[in-house]
Amino acid sequence: MRKRLPKILVTGGAGFIGSALVRLILGDCRRGGLNLPYGSFIIVDKLTYAGDLKRLQEVKGKFKFYKTDICNKKQIDLIFAKEKPEIIVHFAAESHVDRSISDATPFVETNIKGTQILVDASRKHKVQKFIFISTDEVYGEIANGKFNENSPIKPNSPYAASKAAADLLVQSYIRTYKFPAIIIRPSNNYGPWQYPEKLIPLAILRILGGGKVPVYGKGQNVREWLYVDDCARGIMAIMRQGKIGQIYNLGSACESKNLDTIKLLLKTLAVSQDRFEFVKDRLGHDLRYSLNSRKITKELSWKPNVLLAKGLKLTVDWSLKHQAWLKSKLKDINKLYKE
Repeated sequence: MRKRLPKILVTGGAGFIGSALVRLILGDCRRGGLNLPYGSFIIVDKLTYAGDLKRLQEVKGKFKFYKTDICNKKQIDLIFAKEKPEIIVHFAAESHVDRSISDATPFVETNIKGTQILVDASRKHKVQKFIFISTDEVYGEIANGKFNENSPIKPNSPYAASKAAADLLVQSYIRTYKFPAIIIRPSNNYGPWQYPEKLIPLAILRILGGGKVPVYGKGQNVREWLYVDDCARGIMAIMRQGKIGQIYNLGSACESKNLDTIKLLLKTLAVSQDRFEFVKDRLGHDLRYSLNSRKITKELSWKPNVLLAKGLKLTVDWSLKHQAWLKSKLKDINKLYKE
């Protein structure tokens, strides 16, 4: 007899990483011949500027969707009471550092209050497992070495501080209520369907539009780049086999200075290496993020399949086929960067 898939509710499932996980899980079910009854997989998403159901077109009809703000306590409680989810995977968040610097209010509301409402609903309705998607940015910056799961939290941007607060809130519920949560801290994601406010899709959008790529400061900030499908595989492995109450770093070990990343991207796009310009640095810009991800590798045998050069090629190929989608976001991007 085939094992039944637990009833899963994903918040932010129409977002960049959330939709990748949804496509992975439902795609695996389809390939395995498992036909899920309608309503056994639920997505809750507010559909802000960064949410888009087009990301889920290939699995359309395989999930039940609620357009809901996670800060709406009454509505969240009604959904939980009606659907009775067994596993929650919580992605929903305001996520762009630049926007948090301009106005931190939505980040405090969604990332902290929204998480509190979800964990309370999960306790009330006896959810079996709560997966919280945090970020490597909660650690702050590190000049040398790598952060492990026991490293102190020291966020430096309003976005990172809001995620750190939610991360600590979930930890407090684990301790106080024996809440069945697992915390995941991924490194910088990139890949198909990423909203073009982030560095890599923004760079591609600029090049497609005939412009130059803006690079903060001198481009020396180091990021650890994780291809989104690898991230989704890691989250699924933790969801299935991770230990309740634990924290897992989820990184690629693919570190690159922003300027080097852009130059590799320009090479992948087969355009001139001078198609970038230095711009005023971001306020409080973290110099370097780097994760020690040995825990997930040792315990769950996960490792990234897609290194940076291959991932950029996959992302560029997808972007060239989906130029209309990227360019449809141009008005908002120009407003964000005041062009």
